[in-house]
This record gives sequence, structure tokens and C-alpha cells, in this order.
Amino acid sequence: MGKRNRNRQRNQQDRNGKPDGRNRDNAGWGAGYSEIIKENKLFEHYYQEQKIVPEGEFENFMEAMREPLPATIRITGYKSHAKEILHCLKEKYFKEIQDLEIDGQKFEAPQALSWYPDELAWHTNLSRKILRKSPLLEKFHQFLVSETESGNISRQEAVSMIPPLLLKIEPHHKILDMCAAPGSKTAQLIEMLHSDMDVPFPEGFVIANDVDNKRCYLLVHQAKRLNSPCIMVVNHDASSIPRLQVELDGKKDILFYDRILCDVPCSGDGTMRKNIDVWKKWTTSNSLQLHGLQLRIAVRGVEQLAVGGRMVYSTCSLNPIEDEAVIASLLEKSEGALELADASADLPGLKWMPGMTSWKLMTKGGDWYTNWSEVPKNLHTQIRPTMFPPTDPEKLKDLKLERCMRILPHHQNTGGFFVAVLVKKAPMPWNRRYPKLRHKEQGTATSGDGPPAEEPRPTESPTTEPMEEGEAMAEDKPQDPEMSNPTQETPAGKGGVCGPPPSKKMKLFGFKEDPFVFLTEDDPVFPPIQTFYDLSSTFPKLNVLTRTHEGKKRHLYMVSKELRNVLLNNSERMKVINTGVKVWSRNNDGEQFGCAFRLAQEGIYTLSPYINARIITVSVEDVKVLLTQENPYLNKLGNDAHTQAKKLAMGSIVLKYKPDLQNSDAPQCPIELCGWRGKTSIRAFVPRNERFHYLRMVGVEVFREKQGRREDPAAEAKADDEPEATPAAEDCRKVESEEDGEGEGDLALDMEAGNNIAVCDGKDAD
Repeated sequence: MGKRNRNRQRNQQDRNGKPDGRNRDNAGWGAGYSEIIKENKLFEHYYQEQKIVPEGEFENFMEAMREPLPATIRITGYKSHAKEILHCLKEKYFKEIQDLEIDGQKFEAPQALSWYPDELAWHTNLSRKILRKSPLLEKFHQFLVSETESGNISRQEAVSMIPPLLLKIEPHHKILDMCAAPGSKTAQLIEMLHSDMDVPFPEGFVIANDVDNKRCYLLVHQAKRLNSPCIMVVNHDASSIPRLQVELDGKKDILFYDRILCDVPCSGDGTMRKNIDVWKKWTTSNSLQLHGLQLRIAVRGVEQLAVGGRMVYSTCSLNPIEDEAVIASLLEKSEGALELADASADLPGLKWMPGMTSWKLMTKGGDWYTNWSEVPKNLHTQIRPTMFPPTDPEKLKDLKLERCMRILPHHQNTGGFFVAVLVKKAPMPWNRRYPKLRHKEQGTATSGDGPPAEEPRPTESPTTEPMEEGEAMAEDKPQDPEMSNPTQETPAGKGGVCGPPPSKKMKLFGFKEDPFVFLTEDDPVFPPIQTFYDLSSTFPKLNVLTRTHEGKKRHLYMVSKELRNVLLNNSERMKVINTGVKVWSRNNDGEQFGCAFRLAQEGIYTLSPYINARIITVSVEDVKVLLTQENPYLNKLGNDAHTQAKKLAMGSIVLKYKPDLQNSDAPQCPIELCGWRGKTSIRAFVPRNERFHYLRMVGVEVFREKQGRREDPAAEAKADDEPEATPAAEDCRKVESEEDGEGEGDLALDMEAGNNIAVCDGKDAD
């Protein structure tokens, strides 16, 4: 609602037809917010009293909060192309802008984030406005935009990169991202899952969830850039996300995750350097309203975490009510099942403050409370016991809250952030008996928090009745007066534990998604594909799916074996927005050549290990020809590629470049392109931004002409925002439906060698 209202106000005009005082051209950094004064006395008073900043540093802290946030980029480590991108940045663009001076202001050269591995993350004090407006930076800006759209660079706030790193992802891990949109952290998780590019289907997967249906499509847009068969986007309330089942050795089993990212909704006062409107909207009541939701989401997360697994809890808030209070309550409820991990050595070079062990609470009216006993009864619906630190000094010491990490803006020129790493040592106390599966035919039930072989069922105490999966303590219930009925008492279980919440039917909102239909091994679509591409006998046919029950199959997608297992066993339990990577698209003209399906560039790296025919090995010069000429004749290729092409019949092909280790000037990573062998010519079927990416890799300078561009300041300021301002849901659906190579007619390319370059219009050759 708030976002819609802001947009409505933004579009209001006065009688003269001029915008209502908002002038992006005159506003500088944070354009559109020029009327907002970066001052909030309540904010300063609150954090001075909480003592979150070391003594003598508060003025530095506030000065940093008022400064613009440095632009940060992360090079996608998932593809083996990361080193090539890094080399291009360091040797070309960073050298060009070193000690740059614009309008009398000197800009420093970009610097690598000292704590991010392999120099794959960089920051610069160049603002987005300078990047867009300065002719000196035009090519660098277009490089960033193009590589971001093709999935090779992510523009992401520096502190946002921390949680996935602390999860220590390995390719076999089953990962849940509970509050995933807009998807920057999700993209990191996918990258880590695919750390070995030689493995097309890692054993692990990422299930990315968000409660907002429209934001799920932003998430899809982000994830699709990485072309992974191991990602599934779902749409659920994270605090009650369903427990999933998988089939194991013919029996149904509970799905527990090895890693969980719990980046919860928060008041966001750590983002004041970027989200300037937080300055005028910040109040102490924000954290009081969010605390209950944050705790419920965290409880649901640890319930679904496997024993031995890690969950990272994070917020972009500095408020201990949203940070340490949630962690302390979670640890207390766990009764030793959870432990705060010591992550101090995991990111060398990162500066952070230890978690707080003492804090107090302030109401909207300005009253302070240091413990629950001081809170008057009329405030018991707004203030909960879990918001205060434990009163027992020994218990507080055992929690080791100092292992939490609070990142302050003035220490490393970042945003504010909080992160805590939790390790699960044993089943949660309310989950210590076998959870019941819903249907008798689903087989033998398994232990509540992990495989039965590793976790023998504990003997139940005669005085305490443990709760089943999804049940929570009394404090976990919604405390919002609108969500609870104070006159209705909840029946208490034994041991002071509330009974289970009533079961809810899954509510479906937003767009109605097409079905996910897996093909059978004897599906008639396979024989012509198998023959045409000479697919390996190990090709996993059962992993292929389509999005329709009836009619001709237009596109074929692939998912990993493990995600297939999840989809088949939970279709009625969860709302899936998107999964799989497109590997083939129908091309009716191809039927006359033996196969009606052409290869799709999105899935070429997934399919390539299984394809044994229709392959042409190309050189660097061949790649340049294929990507810069619309429909080159076969004889434009080098001798080797020309000879190979002449032996192939018409139809879809794979164009494969293998790195020449003897030639250091050539790309040192493999390149695979989809193409079409015509009667006398050949064509590469590659989307626009990937085309630009590969051209840069082989030494061709590519840029977009600004000729004819409409200067819309509002649109420009929005277009180059952080990932949080990526296209709306409807735009993302459009992105999903675009065919390879379409929409390129308004672009011009330029080679350093000065050659003219035509752009493919996306239609089949010959």
C-alpha cells in the first residue's frame, strides 16, 4: 500500500503542470528526495541510549549515515567466465577511470572489498547519477548494465553479500531462502551451488520463497539470469512455510534443509544511506511491530533445518529488538538445540561489532523499559517478554550473544547490518518425536529433525508432551491485536507449552501459474531429439518438463533430480512460481530436417555434456564473425569450422570454443553458443546481452547508441537503481516470454577495429 501511495503522490502535479516539487536533476544522489532532511533526533537519541556505537564514535557514525552509499558490484562467481570479467574490469575500465575528475570533484579508482573472496566484489564512490550522466563513463556504465542483465555482474549492496558467504554452501546442500525477493542473495546461493561448472546438475538445490506474489517475479527475473536447473521459486508466508516431503528409497520422508537463509523483513534503518525516506519515517514502534513476525519466521526456519545444518539470520536494521532480542529468544526456546557459531574468522578483513548483551526498549511515547516486569498491562499486546535480554546473568553468558555481528556504516563505508550464524545441534524441544505424515500411504514416518539413522528417537518424558513440527511456544503466536483475539484462550499443553495452531488451507494469490508436467521416458517427443543430437545414454529424460497438459509442447525445461522429487511430492502443498531452465524450443521448420526442437541458449551449459552430435568447434575469430554479422556465409568461418559445418545437415547446432592455453590474449574459459546451420549460411541464436558479453570477452568493444533516447529524468533515475528496483512483475513476465535475440533493432555496435556490425533479428536462417 505504501509504495502505491508514494507513486500516486509522486505523480501529482500543480496547476502549472509541473511536478510537486520533486526535481531529480537538482537533487543529486538520492534524486527525488531533495526535500528530505537527513536528520531524526529520535533516531539519534535512541541509538545513543542503546550504546550500539563505541564511545567517542557516534558523530562519525551519524556523518557516515548522511553520506551517499558507495556503488558496489559483485562479479558472478558461478560461471567460469568470472576471471575474464575481472580481467576486463581491471585492465580496461578501472584503468580508464583511475583518478578521474568530473566538475572539479575527484573520484577514486574502484577498490576490491577486502573481505570478499577472490576479488569478486568491488566498490567505488562514483554515484549512479555520475555514471549515467558523464560521457567519460558512458561505456563503463553500459558495460555494467549489460553484464548485469546477462547475469555476469550483480549490483548489490556490500553488506548484503555477507549472509550467503557465512552459510558456507557446498554443491550437495539443500538450501531454503525464506524471504528471498528481490533475489541478490539468492543469486549468490545459486552461484555457490554451481562452483564446479563441469557438473551440470549439482546434488543440492535452492528453494527461494517470498510472501509477496509480485516480488516473486522480481525473484524469477534475478534467478533466470543464472540459468540454473537447481532453483525453484515459491510463494508462501515464511512464518508458516509448509513442511515438504520427498521420496527416499520408495518411502516418503520429511525434507530438512542443510542451509537456511533467514533474511527477515525489518525496519531497515541500516539502509538510510540508500533509502533516504527512512530518515523521516523512522520511529521506535517499527521494531516493536516487526519483532513477533521476525521471531516466528526464525522459529519456522530452525524447525526445517537439519541437525548439523546452519541458518543465517540477518536484518538491515541496527535495532537490538529486531536483532539480538530475536536471537536470544530463539536460543532460549531451543534449550540447547541451537548454538551461535563463531564466525569471526570466516571473513577476514570485515570489520564488525560484537553482539549486544544489554539493551532496553522505548515506546512510541518515549517511555523506556529495561525488563518485562516494568511494562504496564495495557502495553502487553504491544510489548512482549521476548523483546528483553535474559535477566539471569549465567543464562545470558551461555547464549554467547557477542558472537552476533553488527556492521556499522562508518567502519568500512557500508550500510548498517546485523547477522548471526546458528548451528543446529539437536532436534528442537517441541519436535522431539516423529512428525506424522498426513496420509497413511505415505510410508513410515521419520525423525522430526533429520534422518532416523543419525537421530534415534528420544524417549519422551512422562511429564512433558513434545509438540509436532510447526508448533511453537506461546510467545511465537502473533501478538498484533488485529491478528489475535485476547478474549479467546489458547489451550495450554503440558509443560507450559501451547497447543498447535489450527491447520490452514493454502491460499493462492496473484497470477495463476501454468502446470509443471514431467515427460515420461517413452514420450514421443524424445526419439527425434535423441537421434538428431545423439544424446548420451545417461541423459536424464525424467528431468524434462513442460508447462502444458494439452496441445503441442512449445518449450522443454530441465530441473535437477532432487527438485523433480520435491515437485512431484508437494504439488498440492506449495505454490510454485517458476523452476527449471529452458533447454529446447519448438521450431516447426526444423521438422523437415529431422527435429522440431532447436537448442535454447539458456540451457546450453546444462545440455552440453549430453550432446554428441551437431557440434562445431570454433575459434576466437569465428566467434567474432558469428556474433557481429547477421547471417554470415559458411565460407566466412575459418577452415576448420567451415569443414565441420559443411558436413552437417541444416538445423540447430552447438558452437563450441575451447580455450587455447598457449594464447594468453584469447579467452581462457570455454564458450558455448546455440546456432542454426542454414543452406549456405550460419547464425548464432544468442540473446542480446549475452551476445555483448561474449563479444567483450573476445576483444570487441560494444556499446549502445544514445541517439533518439528520450531524456526522462524519473525513468533514468529508476532504471539504474539497485536490484530492489528491478522491473515490475508484469515486466518480468515479459522478460520470461521473450524469444532469443529479439528486440535488438534499436541498437548499434562498434568494434575497436572499426568494422560495421549488423545485429541478428532473431528469426530462423534460410
